[in-house]
Amino acid sequence: MSNFETLTVETAPEGSKPLLESVKKASGFVPNLLGTMAPAPALLEGYLSLSGIFSKTNLSETERQIILMTNNRLNKCFYCMAAHTTLSQMSGVSEEVIEALRNNTPISDSKLEALRVFAGVINETRGWPSDKHLSDFLSAGYDHQTVLEVILGTSLKVMSNYTNHVAETQVDDAFTANSWSPLGEAAIV
Repeated sequence: MSNFETLTVETAPEGSKPLLESVKKASGFVPNLLGTMAPAPALLEGYLSLSGIFSKTNLSETERQIILMTNNRLNKCFYCMAAHTTLSQMSGVSEEVIEALRNNTPISDSKLEALRVFAGVINETRGWPSDKHLSDFLSAGYDHQTVLEVILGTSLKVMSNYTNHVAETQVDDAFTANSWSPLGEAAIV
């Protein structure tokens, strides 16, 4: 059992308070992930900054969620799968894509499926895709910029997924309707 505390705006160290206040103002609450990151202001700032940078890529919201949720699934992050399912629904990502990402099944759109597969390859090979994997991805209509943006999204997920693993972050009430676990494993909610 983890002894990590989920901090609030009031209990966070000075370096984290303005970051949490900004999130609370924008979304109405401080997600447990961010409260869990708050004891390390540099991690919290890094995660929020990288999230903002990732949203500036040339990728659509659906493409970004494919990268993020593929990493969440492969890293078995119960918290992030629930959170990103909710965020995807709120952002208009199709239910077919969301279900494919949650269940590790193919996406019917061949270009989006190529992205799902390649994001998985980057995660599972720790950034060492084969020439064939790279060629297949580029042949699907993506470019070298997208290859690098997949790495960016994967990096973002290392920060959040690993934090949730060590801290056993509890899924927020706002996300529990989308709780997730791979077959045979209990979700932490």
